[in-house]
Amino acid sequence: MKVIIQRCSSAKVTVDDDIIGKIDQGLMLLVGVTHEDEEKDADYLAEKIAGLRIFEDESGKMNHSVLDVQGAILSVSQFTLYADTRKGKRPNFMAAAKPDVAEPLYEYFNEQLRKKGLRVETGKFGAMMDVSLTNDGPVTLILESKV
Repeated sequence: MKVIIQRCSSAKVTVDDDIIGKIDQGLMLLVGVTHEDEEKDADYLAEKIAGLRIFEDESGKMNHSVLDVQGAILSVSQFTLYADTRKGKRPNFMAAAKPDVAEPLYEYFNEQLRKKGLRVETGKFGAMMDVSLTNDGPVTLILESKV
């Protein structure tokens, strides 16, 4: 699994002009799933993200987690994270897991975040979504379950 993490002061996802997920301070997550990913990959990433100290303390140092600042998560599935652009001009998405594999693992990942005490809003798997955020910092990180 691969997750792009963006620290934000607000974020929302819209489908067909309806806001289906919205947060204030927290983390915007773009989540990609590949063929060999398993629940242990989702467990690892949920644990890492919940404890990742990327929010500033009173001294201005990144010393607090999303849990510490009582932030929320906006999690959006993003198969394009597994695009292969090495050949030609059109990305190849063969490394992205098929929806019947990716969707249950994406949902499991979100549930693991909730079990850690986080409020998790989501997009709609497989839908055309408009995603917007106010990036705070900006702070953007990439995490992968397999190195």
